[in-house]
Amino acid sequence: MRDSVLGIDIGGSHMTAALVNLETRSIVQGTLQREAVDSNDTADNILTCWCKVINQVFDEAEVAEKYIGIAMPGPFDYQNGISLIQDQEKFRSLYQLNLKQELALRLHIKPDQVRFLNDAAGFLQGEVFGGAAREGKRVIGLTLGTGLGSAFLENSVAVDAALWQSPFKNGIAEDYLSTRWFIHRYFQCTGQVVEDVKALAALNSKSPVVAQVFEEFGQHLAEFLSPFIIARQADVVVLGGNIANAHPYFLPALLAKLQEHKIKTTIKIAELKEVASLIGAASCWELLHQSSL
Repeated sequence: MRDSVLGIDIGGSHMTAALVNLETRSIVQGTLQREAVDSNDTADNILTCWCKVINQVFDEAEVAEKYIGIAMPGPFDYQNGISLIQDQEKFRSLYQLNLKQELALRLHIKPDQVRFLNDAAGFLQGEVFGGAAREGKRVIGLTLGTGLGSAFLENSVAVDAALWQSPFKNGIAEDYLSTRWFIHRYFQCTGQVVEDVKALAALNSKSPVVAQVFEEFGQHLAEFLSPFIIARQADVVVLGGNIANAHPYFLPALLAKLQEHKIKTTIKIAELKEVASLIGAASCWELLHQSSL
C-alpha cells in the first residue's frame, strides 16, 4: 500500500493540497498549501498554478512515488480525467482537456498516477475515511454553502448524488438550502441585507427574526433529507460546508422535524472541514488497493 498520497481539492477560486498519510488517515504536518486560482484564466495559466502548488507540496516531504488524488467539481469525466465544464462561470478554458495527461506531462509522472473524483463525493469519502463518519457503511453527505453538494456511500465508495437540482417546494433544493436562501429570506422578513450566514448567526441572540430564519432552514433541510434517508436506509448523515458551522441554530429544528417523520438517523457535523475533500481524494488510492486484494 502507498503510505502517502497527494490530495487536492479544486474550487472555483482556490486550490488546497496536502500530502495525506493513508495509515494515520491525516494530513502530513507542514505540507498543506492553499493558493488562489483564477478559474476564468487560460488553461495554461491554470495548470501552471496547479503544478506549482503540487511541486511545493512534494518538495516538503520525500516520497518514493508521486501519486495524486484530485477532488474536482463536475461535470467531469472522472475515469478519464476530462473536464466537461462548459456553461458555468469557471474553468471554461479546460473544456474537453484531458487533465490527467496534461498534469502527468508537466509533472513528469505517468497518467495512471493521477486520479479524479467528484468534489462532493470527495467530502463524504474524507469524512468516512478519517472524519465524523469514520468506517460508516450507509452514509449520506451534504455540503451546505453557496451551493448544495450531496453524496452517498455505495460499497464503501462515495458517489455524487447531484441532488442540488431536485424539485423542492416552489423550485429546486439549492434554492432553499444554500447561502442565497438565507440572504433572501432575511431580506424578506426585515428589508435588510446581510452578507452571509456567518453574519446572520452573529445576530441570532439579538433577533427573534434570525432565530425564525434558522428554524425554517432546519425544517426545510429535514423535509429535503427525509425521503433521501429512507431511500438509502442511511444510518448517518454528515453535514459540511460553511452553513454547517452555524449548526447550533438550525440543528434542533432539523432533529425535531426528522423525529416527526419517525427518522432516527444520526446527524453529524463534519470534522475535517476544508480538508475533507482532499483527504477523500487521496484515500481513493487506499480504496484501489483494497479492491485489488
